[in-house]
Amino acid sequence: MTPARRPGAARRGRDRRARLLPPPPGTARIDGTRPSTAVVGGGIAGLAAATALAERGVRVTLYESMPYLGGRVGGWPADLNDGTTVTMSRGFHAFFRQYYNLRGLLRRTDPGLERLTGLPDYPLRHSGGLRDGFRHVPRTPPWSALGFAALSPSFGLRDLRRMDPVAALPLLDVRVPEVYERLDGVSAHDFLEAVRFPRAARHLAFEVFSRSFFADPRELSAAEMALMFHIYFLGSAEGLLFDVPRAPFPAALWEPLAAYLRRHGADLRTAAPVEHVAPTADGGYEVATAGDERRHDTVVLALDTAGLRALIARCDRLGNAQWRERIARLRTAPPFLVTRLWLDRPVAPERPGFLGTSGYGTLDNISVLERYEDEAARWAARTGGSVVELHAYALPPEASRDVEQKRLIGQLHRVWPETRTAGVVDARHEWRADCPLFSVGAHFDRPTVRTPEPGVMLAGDLVRTDLPVALMERAATTGFLAANALLERWGVRGQSLWTVPDRGRSAVLRALAHRFGG
Repeated sequence: MTPARRPGAARRGRDRRARLLPPPPGTARIDGTRPSTAVVGGGIAGLAAATALAERGVRVTLYESMPYLGGRVGGWPADLNDGTTVTMSRGFHAFFRQYYNLRGLLRRTDPGLERLTGLPDYPLRHSGGLRDGFRHVPRTPPWSALGFAALSPSFGLRDLRRMDPVAALPLLDVRVPEVYERLDGVSAHDFLEAVRFPRAARHLAFEVFSRSFFADPRELSAAEMALMFHIYFLGSAEGLLFDVPRAPFPAALWEPLAAYLRRHGADLRTAAPVEHVAPTADGGYEVATAGDERRHDTVVLALDTAGLRALIARCDRLGNAQWRERIARLRTAPPFLVTRLWLDRPVAPERPGFLGTSGYGTLDNISVLERYEDEAARWAARTGGSVVELHAYALPPEASRDVEQKRLIGQLHRVWPETRTAGVVDARHEWRADCPLFSVGAHFDRPTVRTPEPGVMLAGDLVRTDLPVALMERAATTGFLAANALLERWGVRGQSLWTVPDRGRSAVLRALAHRFGG
């Protein structure tokens, strides 16, 4: 077995400046009596934690409330009106090449990442007629940002002259946690206003980032937006193109990983929501579900925001009052809508597999699943139709579901007129409101991986970490960090991690940022 593929080995992408974070030294596996860990939550963070622990001999029991794994990237069977059984999910997810630790998790069962496929472009379209993409943009900073500005029709010479370069200097040297100290008290909207960033380019570029957080730019911390700018433009040479699974999420990602975990002795308990966690007199933790109660030596809580708040509210003996209050203050992003349509005729052949949109009401992007997913491709080939998915992020909490669903489909007709005459074989609408909100000024109040309970760790994209990671990569990274913290107490070497560089790449630009940016 080569070093790059053994459990715990790390692998970067093409960026030679990617940062390696080795774990504390220790033995390869548990020596002696095997401790037990309860991992509460079977999303990306929980699966990462369970994997690192089980590989090193820890007895892992994973509890997941849903009947499937993957959390917000999970999938479940659904029967269409035509009798076809398909896999439904919460919608499109982009697996960027900067997601080193998530991709490392997937390599456990797919060393060459052959179950992912790259989309040829990341196209963006505004209702005013402007179009952008990232296919021809250089990947190496700073040419990536300069190339986007030079190639984008949304950047005019007059717009560039109006921009305030001094206000934009913090983007040139993004560091964590310093970026939060400088920008967390400002909204993404207000920061872009101060920079005088061109409005057309703002819609086509920066809103991509804020919408990735399911948040309105007026609600999103400018620090999070700046971090995303660093991850994709000025900090990493991986670029903004991405991969997607060739099959639905369960078949491509989680069923193989579940089999891998079972081979390492993990007990995976789906449809088993945890109702209570309490410390025991001997230093362990009692974990209770509706029909069972088990003692574990340690616990990893890898829940979404609402799930973590609800569980901790029921566990008054866990942690301390201050920590529980911080958990209670966590906020959830506004609701979002995913509409998937099975159409009786194909969309035009030139339509991309993914399209980001702006200016079309609440419509944020469109996916054509048969362009990359085998299950949808089989259905389209058999029926002559198309499987199209629509996303609407950050909807008003009081929004009418029927009204918004109709509006979303109406915007599809505006973007791709040929869909006006298509018959709808079936339609599924997923309304959710369970993503974390990275609101203005809230970063330093967020909980960290370590908790007041030495045997309890947190993991998930809601968790604060002083690393340049976000979204699914933050989930995977904090899952591994939670496992590493537990393994360290047992003297076992944990998972090596990679991140994009932790500061601006250019010494000249860094010097400018510090001299004039405050």
